[in-house]
Amino acid sequence: MSLVRLNIKGISYSQTQNGAYALILSEVDGERKLPIVIGAFEAQSIAIALEKEIKPPRPLTHDLFKNFADRFDIVVKQVIIHKLVDGVFYSSIICERDNIEEIIDARTSDAIALALRFQAPIFTYKNILDQAGIYLKVNPKKEDEDDPESLLVDELVSEDLEMVGKETSYKDLSLEELNRMLDQAVANEDYELAARIRDEISKRE
Repeated sequence: MSLVRLNIKGISYSQTQNGAYALILSEVDGERKLPIVIGAFEAQSIAIALEKEIKPPRPLTHDLFKNFADRFDIVVKQVIIHKLVDGVFYSSIICERDNIEEIIDARTSDAIALALRFQAPIFTYKNILDQAGIYLKVNPKKEDEDDPESLLVDELVSEDLEMVGKETSYKDLSLEELNRMLDQAVANEDYELAARIRDEISKRE
């Protein structure tokens, strides 16, 4: 199976789940985004790694792991998001020491937090991106010259989002309704909600 390299696009606060965030990964040579729901601690750790100017007074857990690995000449070479089951992403950290490679199982949020600290690339398999990737509808008329990386999303009327924004059971909804809500969630940049709807669609396919 072919690997697809991913970049971190940003972190979005959950509108529907207290203390949860959506980590947005973007394929390097494409337009699809991969939203992954993560906890507050992991979101903070990733955000600190992205903002290189921020230095916590004491090492965070992922900083401690990095310091430990550096001391014993262990290098994280890459991270691979290798499996998706019932909406849960599974990842592996590929490490190397003395030219010996080891594969370590990890939560995706932890793996990405470490990849940032080691400046290691992040990959997933094409079939996972085909299954869980989301296309953003970008409006070409609204270009942001100051921030070319910003996501410019078409404005759509979200009639169904009030219902979906709560702890909603999706089992009574049709695939057509779910796909329409998914499009609306993406258009409103509510990636955590989009991820939940996408996972329900994946269970039925």
